[in-house]
Amino acid sequence: MSEKKTSNQMWGGRFASGPAAIMEAINASIGFDRKLYAQDIRGSLAHAEMLAESGIISKKDQREIARGLNTILSEIEAGTFEFSAKLEDIHMNVEARLAELIGPAAGRLHTARSRNDQVAVDFRLWVKRELERVAGALKGLIAVFLDRAEKHAATVMPGFTHLQTAQPVTFGHHCMAYVEMFARDLSRVRNAITRMDESPLGAAALAGTGFPIDRHRTAAALGFREPTRNSIDSVSDRDFAIEFLSVAAITATHLSRLAEEIVIWSTPQFGFVRLSDSFSTGSSIMPQKKNPDAAELVRAKTGRINGHLIALLTVMKGLPLAYSKDMQEDKEAVFDAAETLDLMIAAMTGMVGDLAVNEAAMREAAGAGYSTATDLADWLVREAGLPFREAHHVTGRAVALAEEKNLPLEKLSLDELKGISPAITADVYSVLSVENSVKSRTSFGGTAPHEVRRQVRYWKKRLARA
Repeated sequence: MSEKKTSNQMWGGRFASGPAAIMEAINASIGFDRKLYAQDIRGSLAHAEMLAESGIISKKDQREIARGLNTILSEIEAGTFEFSAKLEDIHMNVEARLAELIGPAAGRLHTARSRNDQVAVDFRLWVKRELERVAGALKGLIAVFLDRAEKHAATVMPGFTHLQTAQPVTFGHHCMAYVEMFARDLSRVRNAITRMDESPLGAAALAGTGFPIDRHRTAAALGFREPTRNSIDSVSDRDFAIEFLSVAAITATHLSRLAEEIVIWSTPQFGFVRLSDSFSTGSSIMPQKKNPDAAELVRAKTGRINGHLIALLTVMKGLPLAYSKDMQEDKEAVFDAAETLDLMIAAMTGMVGDLAVNEAAMREAAGAGYSTATDLADWLVREAGLPFREAHHVTGRAVALAEEKNLPLEKLSLDELKGISPAITADVYSVLSVENSVKSRTSFGGTAPHEVRRQVRYWKKRLARA
């Protein structure tokens, strides 16, 4: 039969039966919200038990409901459950199968609840579980950085501003900067869990219910701190999903910045690090190439997560209270962002642990670009008593002379330095080498190796309690 005869030309070739097919396609969410099956069944089990304890349904019906729900859980996990788009979502798919398994008792499960509070509790449970997963992954990434920092507490490298050599630092100190960043991400994850740790189950459609339910009981059974306190907000709130995406976007941004540094550092022009074959690819035409594709993909996937955050913010920005079908668009964004972030953290944890560090290249680069000029200026202020602006001027002349002679600062003779400023003494050489420069940065949080090791010890203890 021709396509013209089998499709409705007004609605297009994909929709053979016209408006009904289009409505089914746009309305159904089972294609993605089936991910909530475990949370949906868990919520239903808790709800049924509470209904029985409150005398709203019989104990016998509750036992039959529990038996049926556990059978459905087994079927889904075994891959034998048949999902139907005609039943729209995970809630109706489970409910329909429950009716097949236990008969009329299945109809009593939905007493004192709505799909509005049902999906809200399912989704909160899923996001809460995912946040806990992210917390664990971040702790693993931080631990890898702490190991690196401890090993390289005294490994000198250039510190940059504007991607120009600024002052010498240590690679361990640089690693600890990422510890701070990812620890803030971990803190945001923990805070997000605290804020969302309330159960909306029992809010029903939007107004609550006249049945004598015990919302505190179901909240405790589902592992929430307490029930939500306003039934309208309970079903219309998606702040927890937006906050998850916000946390994911900030974390992804930190991962992307790290990925960018790995890409730069692994170039022949820098040569600071080398990735193993596990996190690199070759070129189809240039046999000498070793591309940091894993880092580049982490950098790229950040845009994907950012897009999901903006998409959900845009969905929610114009919605009146309480529930609107627009909110069905929340899940795909969160599901994909969660999967993407999991992969990004895992990839970066592997890469950081896998990096081969070229200490010689870092040391050589640390001394380039007159990176200890600030140390000379500080010495002139601290030891010779010059005002900083004058010390800055003297240092600039010393750098100009070193450039003219094509020498590092520490190779200028004392007579040459005294010719610029009589206040300079032989003691100045104690700060002009890159090693002495980093050793002198002893302020709290500075790059001095002993200070780096102190911060490593602090974060190891703190991470153990996180």
